[in-house]
Amino acid sequence: MGFTKVRVDGEVVDIVKGLKTDRYKIHDIEIVIDRILVTQKDRQRLYDDVVIAMKHGDKSMMVLDFETNEVRHFSRMLMCPTSGISYPEPEPNLFSFNSPYGSCKTCNGLGEVSEVDREKIIPDSSKSIKKGGISPIGEFKKTWIFDKIEQYLKQEGLKITTPIKDVPADVLQVILYGNEGEERSFRSKEIVFEGVIPFVTRHSSDSSAPIQRWAQSFMNKKVCPTCKGTRIKKEAHFFKINGKNIGELAQMDIAELALWFKEVEKTLTKNQQVIAVEILKEINARLGFVVEVGLTYLSLHRSAKTLSGGEAQRIRLATQIGSELMNVLYILDEPSIGLHQRDNSRLIKSLKRLRDTGNSVIVVEHDKEMIESADFVVDLGPGAGENGGEIVNASSLDKMTNKDSLTNQYLTGKKKIEIPKSRRKGNGKRLVLKGATGRNLKNVNLTIPLGTLTCVTGVSGSGKSSLINQTLYPILLKEIYHGVKKPLPYKSISGIEHLDKVIEIDQSPIGRTPRSNPATYTKMFDEIRRLFAALPESQIRGYKPGRFSFNVVGGRCETCKGGGMKVVEMNFLPDVLVECETCNGKRYNRETLEVRYKGKSINDVLEMTIEAATPFFEKVPKIHRVLSTLNSVGLGYVKLGQPSTTLSGGEAQRIKLSAELSKKGTGNTMYIWDEPSTGLHFEDIKMLLEVLNRLVDEGNTVLVIEHNLDIVKVADKIIDIGPEGGKFGGEIVCEGTPEMIVKKFKNTSFTAKYLALEM
Repeated sequence: MGFTKVRVDGEVVDIVKGLKTDRYKIHDIEIVIDRILVTQKDRQRLYDDVVIAMKHGDKSMMVLDFETNEVRHFSRMLMCPTSGISYPEPEPNLFSFNSPYGSCKTCNGLGEVSEVDREKIIPDSSKSIKKGGISPIGEFKKTWIFDKIEQYLKQEGLKITTPIKDVPADVLQVILYGNEGEERSFRSKEIVFEGVIPFVTRHSSDSSAPIQRWAQSFMNKKVCPTCKGTRIKKEAHFFKINGKNIGELAQMDIAELALWFKEVEKTLTKNQQVIAVEILKEINARLGFVVEVGLTYLSLHRSAKTLSGGEAQRIRLATQIGSELMNVLYILDEPSIGLHQRDNSRLIKSLKRLRDTGNSVIVVEHDKEMIESADFVVDLGPGAGENGGEIVNASSLDKMTNKDSLTNQYLTGKKKIEIPKSRRKGNGKRLVLKGATGRNLKNVNLTIPLGTLTCVTGVSGSGKSSLINQTLYPILLKEIYHGVKKPLPYKSISGIEHLDKVIEIDQSPIGRTPRSNPATYTKMFDEIRRLFAALPESQIRGYKPGRFSFNVVGGRCETCKGGGMKVVEMNFLPDVLVECETCNGKRYNRETLEVRYKGKSINDVLEMTIEAATPFFEKVPKIHRVLSTLNSVGLGYVKLGQPSTTLSGGEAQRIKLSAELSKKGTGNTMYIWDEPSTGLHFEDIKMLLEVLNRLVDEGNTVLVIEHNLDIVKVADKIIDIGPEGGKFGGEIVCEGTPEMIVKKFKNTSFTAKYLALEM
C-alpha cells in the first residue's frame, strides 16, 4: 500500500505532480494514507493503515470524518485529544531543575528572578537628580545620560535641581523606564530614551563581572512568575501522583513529605503498586534518615547556600547512614551546631547506629550530652594555643585519670556557670515588632526590653532566624543606617528611636585570603605600622607606615609578594604551598626586618600570640586596648598574624566582637548574636558571658539566638519560638525569665523542659 496524496495547509495535493511550497513559510503537511468506509471485512486494511500512519506520523495520526468534517487525533504518546498537543514519554531529566531539558526557562532552574527595586534606585526622594537622587547615575557629571535627562526636564518645564518628589509621575516614569520605543523630542532631535531601570537590568546580565555586581546591587530577588518557585518547566507540572506534581512535593517540609509517601501507596492501583514498591521503599528509607538526624523542617527544594554548617553536616550524615557501609571511619566536626537539646538526642542516636553497624565515629565536640554518650573520650589541653597540644585524658568517661582538667571539672560539676542571683529588668524602654509573617512566622509580635540580655530559643527550624536575622535586623539596618537589605513582611515596629547603633555578629569569616588576620581585621595593624614608622631607625631611613605592610611594594618580600609562602602548581594534583626561600616565610625584605621595637621586628610581632603581645604593647594605649579585648574573649592563644582562613567560626565571631568592643561605645547599641557558643568550650562560654554581661551593664542591649543551656539560663529574658520546626513552628510559645518559663511552661515548651534540668 502506498500513498499519492498529501494535505498542505489543509488542501489535498497530488504528490505525483510534485510539491510547490513557499520555502520561507512554515507549513502543516499531512500525508493521506487511505480513504476508507470501514466495515468488518476491512479490519486488516485498517490495521495496515494505522501502522503506516503511526510510522510516518512519528507515533501520532489523525482521522477525518468526511460526512461531518470532524478531525480526531490519536497518538501513542501523551496527547490531549482536543488540541492535538502531545508530549514525549517522561524521562528523569524532565523533572530535574539542574538539567536544561527540565529547568524553567525563565529562571534557569533557580526558582527566583531578579528585578530592580525602585527604593534602591531612589532611596531619598527629597534629593534632586543633580544631587544624586537617582543612585545608579550618582551626582551630576557631564555625561550623555545627564544631558538627555536635563533636556527632557527642560522640555517639560522642570529643572535638574528639582527635588524628585516634586517631579510629576509621568515625567519620572519616562526617566526611570524610558519611553518604550516612542520617540520623544529633545531639542531638534528625535531620539529614544532607554530609561535608568532598563539600563540597570540590561547590565545585570550582559556585562563584565564588576558591572554585573554594580547592577545587581539595585535589584531584589523574587519568586519566578513562570514556575512559581518550583524551578521546573510547565510540562513537568502536568505529571501528578495523587494530585501532586513534583514541584509541590519538593516544597513540602521533610516531615510532611515523609507522611505523604507513606500514605500514597494506598491510592495506587495494583499495577502501579507493583511498579512503585521498590521506588517507594528507597524514598521512605532516605526520608527516614533525614528525619532521624532532626532535619524535619527542611524542604527538598531548599537552596544549599541557605543551610547552616550544622545542617549541611547532618545531611551528609543522613547520606552515610543510608549507604549502610561497614568498617568506615567517620570524622565529624561539631555536628551539634544549631541543634536544640531535643534534636541533639536524635543525632546521638544516629551516630550510635553508625557505630553499631561496624564503623568507627570520631566526633570533635564540646556538647556535654555528646561527651557523656561517648565510649572513649580524648581530652586535649591543658590550655589553648601554645598552652595546649597535649593529651590530658584518654579513656572512658568514668576512668579519667586527670580529674583536674577543665573538661572533667565541668563534666563532674566541680566548675559550672552560675545562675545570676537577680535578673535585669532593663532601662524601662522597649523595642516592639508587630505582625511578622515571613517564612513560617504566624503574625508574631516580638517585645525586647532594652538594656537586657535577651535569648531567643526554640527547636531547629522554628523560625528564630526568620524573626531576628531576616526581619528585625534588616529593619534596624534600614532605619538606623539606611540599609538596602529587604526584611521579611511585618506590620509595624516601635522603639527604634532608643537605639543609635545595631551590630550583627555572625560566624562568617573575617577574610577569605591568608593575608587577612586578626591584626588587620581589628585595624590594630595600622597602629603597629605607625609605631614602627615612628622609630628612630625608620626616621633615619625615611620609612613610612606603608613600608611595614606586606601588601605594599617596597617593604615586602618580592619573591612571595608578602605572602610568606609560594604556590607550586602540581599537574593533576592540588597546588602545594611551600615556604618562600628568600624570606623564609617572614614576608618582608631584609631592610624592613632590620627595624626593631623592643628587639622584635614587624614579623616577630605578627608571630606573637595575643596573650604575649598584651604586656608587650602595654605602653601603647591604642594597641593595648584591642589586645586586652581579644584576651578577654578567650583568644589569647591566637597569633596576631594568623591567617583568617585557619580560624573557626567561633573564633571569627569573637574577633568581630573584639573589634566592636575596642571602639568607644554609646550605651545605646543593640548587639545581635547568632549562636555565639559555636566552637566554645565550657570555660570559653564562661568568659564570653562575662563580656556579654559587661555590654549590658554599660546600657546596651544584647539579643542572642542560642541553644546552649549555659547561656540560656543566665539570660534576663527568654523568648521561645516553636513549638516545632517548619510549618508547625513560627509562634512564641512562651516568654519571660528562665525561672518563670520553667515553672509555667515545662509541659508545653521543649526549651523549658530541658532548662529545668539545668536550673
